[in-house]
Amino acid sequence: MARLKEGFLGALIALIAQFLLGMTVNLFVTIDPNHPNANPTEYFTGVARNVAWAITSGPSIWLAIHAVFGLLLVLAAINLLVRAVSAGRRGPIIAASVGAFGVVVAGFNGGSFLNYHQDFSSMLMASGFAIAMVSFAVGLFLTPEGGDLPEHAGLVDQRS
Repeated sequence: MARLKEGFLGALIALIAQFLLGMTVNLFVTIDPNHPNANPTEYFTGVARNVAWAITSGPSIWLAIHAVFGLLLVLAAINLLVRAVSAGRRGPIIAASVGAFGVVVAGFNGGSFLNYHQDFSSMLMASGFAIAMVSFAVGLFLTPEGGDLPEHAGLVDQRS
């Protein structure tokens, strides 16, 4: 199992890559506001259908890569949270929790942008990204070397 500190660093690198993919989509891909799944009546079903559309038949390979990478980021953030909980350290658990929340916020607002084509969704997506970046950076800072071990693991009582 990779160490927790490396997990936070990997999450930061993945977020930067996702940011660059998102900027590529934002600047060079035109998403028709009236695409086949636009303006759904039910939000969550619409997000699922629109993300599937973006991956399978959207207007650009860049949008497909951005969507797939976003789904992988959600899984990675959840994995990092599970690893932080397993390590039993309060600071990294909080950082991983808030970071995972930021990733999920960014993801749902990416789907919301595909649903309704509102600039506010892009703003919320960027906000989720920023929350995740800061949280994972704090988690990296708070996680000591060998951070997968609970605080009491391997310590010998020296009071005798």
